[in-house]
Amino acid sequence: MAKSKFEYVRDFEADDTCLAHCWVVVRLDGRNFHRFAEKHNFTKPNDSRALHLMTKCAQTVMEELEDIVIAYGQSDEYSFVFKRKSNWFKRRARPCHGVELISCIFSFLAPPIVPFASFDGRVVVYPSNQTLKDYLSWRQADCHINNLYNTVFWALVQQSGLTPIQAQERLQGTLTADKNEILFSEFNINYNNEPPMYRKGTVLIWQKVDEVTTKEVRLPAEMEGRKMLVTRTRTKAVPLHCDVIGDAFWKEHPEILHEDS
Repeated sequence: MAKSKFEYVRDFEADDTCLAHCWVVVRLDGRNFHRFAEKHNFTKPNDSRALHLMTKCAQTVMEELEDIVIAYGQSDEYSFVFKRKSNWFKRRARPCHGVELISCIFSFLAPPIVPFASFDGRVVVYPSNQTLKDYLSWRQADCHINNLYNTVFWALVQQSGLTPIQAQERLQGTLTADKNEILFSEFNINYNNEPPMYRKGTVLIWQKVDEVTTKEVRLPAEMEGRKMLVTRTRTKAVPLHCDVIGDAFWKEHPEILHEDS
């Protein structure tokens, strides 16, 4: 690019390079999603269509940006974790917001119902494996707290006929045990039996998956080929609905935190 006397203005740009050898986490949150959910009549307290669509979008993002080692999603948010040695976007925080391509993917995958989906993004770096694990634990704990509250809240509104304000007042100051008791005693709902996707959110990790496809094979002595089933192994972003707060998940998938994974 040709130089000019005006290039001095670049000196005013802030250095937003993410610290080296740290995990880079990009978290996306839906913008004005309460209004968006009302506009498209999302089921309360959870809309499985929207959650599966979010996961599909996140899988597509991971396939586009292969330096993502794990992702975690709940409600209208998804966190993407880039490996420590990743040099995507030259580790600049602002271009990392380019992962907001999930907005475009979201609308592309379901254009009839979501023509105006958009997301905000933020970038945070975590210096150690433990701080990264604590971050993901925080997001999953947040999922549990919010979903338990919403499950009780909407049960009071939809089944007991309370107004949203009355339901909010009823739940004010209640603890986890209180909410579980309301669900069980008044609505015969055991919260532990609710779908894991709602209670625990969705974890996306890379796993090898066998895919069976039909392929036409032509042998040397044959004029026409035969259609045969062929099994191929692919590495894909696979959704899990499991606990990431305890040690079991990390012991089962040590490759996630491995430096050379």
